[in-house]
Amino acid sequence: MDEEAKQPGTRAKILIAAATMLGENPTARLSVRAVAARAQVSTGSLRHFFPTQRALIDTVVAGLYDLDIPNDPINDHTLSPTERLLAALRLMLAEVGVGEAARRQWSAMYEAYVASAPSDDEAATYLALERLGRHRIERWLDVLIEEGAIPPGDVEARARFLATVTNGLMTERALPAGAVLVESEAETLRIAVHAVTTAWTVPREGQ
Repeated sequence: MDEEAKQPGTRAKILIAAATMLGENPTARLSVRAVAARAQVSTGSLRHFFPTQRALIDTVVAGLYDLDIPNDPINDHTLSPTERLLAALRLMLAEVGVGEAARRQWSAMYEAYVASAPSDDEAATYLALERLGRHRIERWLDVLIEEGAIPPGDVEARARFLATVTNGLMTERALPAGAVLVESEAETLRIAVHAVTTAWTVPREGQ
């Protein structure tokens, strides 16, 4: 097989370029021009496969949904089900780091999505990434439910709750919390995991 035949096709090159940009910077603005330049294709070629930026973003994130996480703690059966979920959530938090690393990421998110009203395309990028994070949590919960390790219930609501908790903890990691952070973060995660691994019911309005 010659070298040219080994090269990914145009569509694959575009998706690889866009996914790489998001991996390098979760706040990357996946404009048609920027992705085409990174993929070294024309904007016309990109629009042939992805007529809109939203189509490009949704396809990239959908592909990321199915990527396996190396050494995913949810598959470590030497741990209890709650410890496996705790370890998985800690892995998610570790991606933002602590202190200066967390501040850089929080600042980038603020500038991209909070400091000024995001464009429709920027909002679409954020929402797609938010769905990606929630999907990871849903998949962890599905694994435990399928094993009979935790009670069945509304996986989407549980994942949304855990995503809200982890988002708050990611913000705290950017603040000058010091040594107190480690202890309080662990306690918060344990409370959240206990809430979603026991019988899950969502109180109705007025209760």
